[in-house]
Amino acid sequence: MCGIVAFTGTNQAAAILLAGLTRLEHRGYDSAGIAVIYPDRPELQLTRQAGKVAKLAKAVVREKIVGTCGIGHTRWATHGVPSEANAHPHRDCSGKIAVAHNGIIENYARLKDELLRQGHQFSSQTDTEVVAHLVEHNYNKLAEAAAAANGGGDDIATGNATGAGSNDTGTSNANANATGAGSTARADLAEAVRITVSQLSGSFALAILHADHPDEIVVTRNDSPLVLGCFEGGAIAASGLPALLEYTRDIAYIEDRDLAVLHRDGQIDYYDPAGEPFTPSTYHVDWTLEQAEKGGYPDFMLKEICEQPRVIRDTIAGRFDEATRSLSFDELPLTDEELANIDRIVIVACGTSYHAGLIGKDLIESWARIPVEVEVASEFRYRNPIINSNTLVIAISQSGETADTLEAVRQARRAGAHVIALTNVLGSQITREAQTVLYIKANLEIAVAATKSFLAQVAMLTLLGLYLAQERSLLTGPQIQELYGEMSKLPLQLEHILADTSAIERAADSCVAAQTALFIGRGVGATTCYEGALKLKEISYLHAEAFSAGEIKHGPIALIDAEAATPVIVVATQSTTHDKTLANIEEVKARGASVIAVATEGDGRIAELADYVIYIPPIRECFSPITASVPLQLFARHIALARGCDVDQPRNLAKSVTVE
Repeated sequence: MCGIVAFTGTNQAAAILLAGLTRLEHRGYDSAGIAVIYPDRPELQLTRQAGKVAKLAKAVVREKIVGTCGIGHTRWATHGVPSEANAHPHRDCSGKIAVAHNGIIENYARLKDELLRQGHQFSSQTDTEVVAHLVEHNYNKLAEAAAAANGGGDDIATGNATGAGSNDTGTSNANANATGAGSTARADLAEAVRITVSQLSGSFALAILHADHPDEIVVTRNDSPLVLGCFEGGAIAASGLPALLEYTRDIAYIEDRDLAVLHRDGQIDYYDPAGEPFTPSTYHVDWTLEQAEKGGYPDFMLKEICEQPRVIRDTIAGRFDEATRSLSFDELPLTDEELANIDRIVIVACGTSYHAGLIGKDLIESWARIPVEVEVASEFRYRNPIINSNTLVIAISQSGETADTLEAVRQARRAGAHVIALTNVLGSQITREAQTVLYIKANLEIAVAATKSFLAQVAMLTLLGLYLAQERSLLTGPQIQELYGEMSKLPLQLEHILADTSAIERAADSCVAAQTALFIGRGVGATTCYEGALKLKEISYLHAEAFSAGEIKHGPIALIDAEAATPVIVVATQSTTHDKTLANIEEVKARGASVIAVATEGDGRIAELADYVIYIPPIRECFSPITASVPLQLFARHIALARGCDVDQPRNLAKSVTVE
């Protein structure tokens, strides 16, 4: 989601920026833009377009953009609609500073209010523009100090901020223009950026230009990727490796809140958050461009599974306000009265999204105490559901183009319901037909079998369930804070699971020759099993079915073949029904099943019952579908590869189902 390219050197910047942005198109975006410094005067050339990089490229030719120092960006809208005005790069009041940004500035609203009071004028709806103005303030403060140090004599301190005084962002607003007949005393751009970064909360990768510094670019990051390299023609940085590989295979990374200054001669200077210089480790990459797009992973499915910690971080970021101890869903236009009048929620979806809806049902009913029905969209559209103005309909579609789900949306709107679309694709059809859109932060998903988009859907529905409970006064601020705090641990737990997959692979190896597999669980564990069975069917073509564990003895247990040691995969994490699940394991073991259990670390009893145990970190039961799903995704992938299947493009399936 979003892409950054920054270049300074001896070649024309526009061509390199456009080529890099093109190679990052797979990340998904809705607008694009570049800013390049004129070669003969301290001014910026800014070109932005809503739409694709190809459209931007035509504008660059038409506007005759020239220069050897510039930044480029592809934007996936989060704050503000897709438009030219909201496209990056964004400028400050002087028009000399340009910023490209990936991520979310969580404290942008407070910073923007302070900057507005100081006279700054904003031209977009984005959180990013705050960074440009904040750099302007800090730059001008440093320029003013430089002018004072020179006694206000022959030097001219640069800077154009309006207003007077200072504010708690640590910025000064004195107009630093002084008259004189000497040289120009410039502020330190890297130091201005370093100060700015210390004032920002959230995730970000930033590339920053200043027209008075025509041969350098400052880049920094926090919880957002950035890779750097130099070559004979200059220095380059980008949010993805594909943008660099045409120019260099020797690359460097910076850590959170480190800074790097790219110079025209190809030199890159590195500074830690305190401003101390350091030398980073460099890496030589032998990947092809195709491999780089996969991030060095052998397939997109594994890459996307491994991106899930980042997806969860991005999805929950900025939703909780520590000061008020409350969740916010600014996208929801419903009034307090309308929220109070909701007497029923209907979730409509297909496939994996349907399974996310089932998990959402459990959580919303548990916390918000609103009855929830989950409907397969293809059936919903052909019956006469009971829907009215007090019904909230949540339509879930990864692609936003699923034909059955779109028709369900239309039917719900005709009946007077308020429809929330939960999707991964900005500008998709569902976003134009629903009244409210909640975007998951899964980035472009290429593998047909949904993995990271599923977890993002579950995370968003979890937040929505908490929010509805909060607005209905069923959960207090401290309770919301506690639950959100535990949710915030999920990315680290996923990283822990992904760090050692050997137990998953051993369990999967035992199932490669199986003819059928059964999945069982209880509560949200059962729903997790539905998705696990679907993943196995989708990519390995091994028949699989999932059941509530309590139902196994009401028929499905007949499928267990003792001679074949039918594999039964059990989600048996710690829960209110854990003992019942253990009893179900004993039932299937008594019939000759081979049991593979996904269990909570520290559960010794499970090891006595199961043939294979996949342990995951302890987490509250309501969040367990997120952690328990990852081993099941990896389990399915390992079996599929062992059976010679294409895990990215399974037979007969498409990523977006746009027909009935």
